[in-house]
Amino acid sequence: MSTLAWFAIPSLATWLWLLLGQGFFWRTDQRLPPAGEDRASPAGGGWPRVVVVVPARDEAEVLPLSLPSLLAQDYPGEAEVILVDDGSTDGTGRVATELAERYGAAAERRGESAAAGGGAAGPPGVPVGRRFGLPLTVVSPGEPEPGWTGKLWALRHGIALARAREPEFLLLTDADIAHEPDSLRLLVAAARANDLDLVSQMARLRVASRWERLVVPAFVYFFAQLYPFRWINGARPRATAAAGGCVLLRTETAVAAGVPEVIRRAVIDDVSLARAVRRSGGRIWLGLAERVDSIRPYPGLGELWRMVSRSAYAQLRYNPLILAGTVAGLVVIYLVPPVALAAGAVTGDSASAWAGGAAWAVMAGTYRPMLRYYRQPLWLAPLLPFTALLYLLMTVDSAVQHYRGRGSAWKGRTYAGNYVSRHGD
Repeated sequence: MSTLAWFAIPSLATWLWLLLGQGFFWRTDQRLPPAGEDRASPAGGGWPRVVVVVPARDEAEVLPLSLPSLLAQDYPGEAEVILVDDGSTDGTGRVATELAERYGAAAERRGESAAAGGGAAGPPGVPVGRRFGLPLTVVSPGEPEPGWTGKLWALRHGIALARAREPEFLLLTDADIAHEPDSLRLLVAAARANDLDLVSQMARLRVASRWERLVVPAFVYFFAQLYPFRWINGARPRATAAAGGCVLLRTETAVAAGVPEVIRRAVIDDVSLARAVRRSGGRIWLGLAERVDSIRPYPGLGELWRMVSRSAYAQLRYNPLILAGTVAGLVVIYLVPPVALAAGAVTGDSASAWAGGAAWAVMAGTYRPMLRYYRQPLWLAPLLPFTALLYLLMTVDSAVQHYRGRGSAWKGRTYAGNYVSRHGD
């Protein structure tokens, strides 16, 4: 048997194991758990108070597309929004205040028109008959103290203000996330009905440009492969993770877990948050979103590259040995199959060609459900090895930038290697 076949056959064996033994990570059916036959009301009484906390740094460009969707939530209980302006230089806080005034006034006019039998059009998503949208508070805590990442510093202040309102739940959501009008209602209903302490949805990322089509669905596919949703959501969980763009968290659980202080150094804050909640005995659920979307554009490869590389080495715990193992694994699992098929076909090495082709077929087959979820053409599935090569290079670049002192950089801030995702303390 040829040397290449010795790599191709283990690659095929690995893909067969991933297909059947890694929590069926490739399936996309982990959606928001139902709240029973009547999803319009939660189990256990009336609708609880919720405070939405939005950390925002230099988000003036995306807020007009995302913040109105929160202010216009069709939530039957008491709810409000706290936007924490994390040292923005682009007028983020001013834009948020103007949006609240604009959409609140529009909702008032629309409600008055409906009451008068009119029917004047109001802003999209604002419920007819509601006098105002959710109230908004904008605060700015100043620059982070030593030992805190910027987002968690902002969350610290937002959660402290929220707790003064004594809410049952906190919705932690990023400034680039847009919610359908019933998003909050369905999140709360699912948490109440299923006795969950943390409900997290991985927002559907924007897929519009050529590079977004090539890279974005694979980003979620790789995440699910690393943290299979079924393993997270099972009665006996075998993995722990969350998606930071949309996290509904029970307030008493946050207090018991010591959040956010216990994860104040975390670069990958969502996974660290989930682990802190799990350690405190909380129940966690994570799935793909149907009513929550990220509107942040990544039109070119450069923007996507920075998005991945800024935290890739942190995910590997800044460990060069884990980096070497990850690179070797990506090569054997994703790059060997097409190389073995091509080389085996040219040289007449049937074992390499057969094993490589079968591994590539299984790989592409497991990627197809994610492409369907993102409404992308299925012919992109065989291109997954090329995308994996890009991710390999992004990961190596993340390590290089770390050792050059420029790792984990985001919006003008750079976090050193002691800011870890593993513990968060």
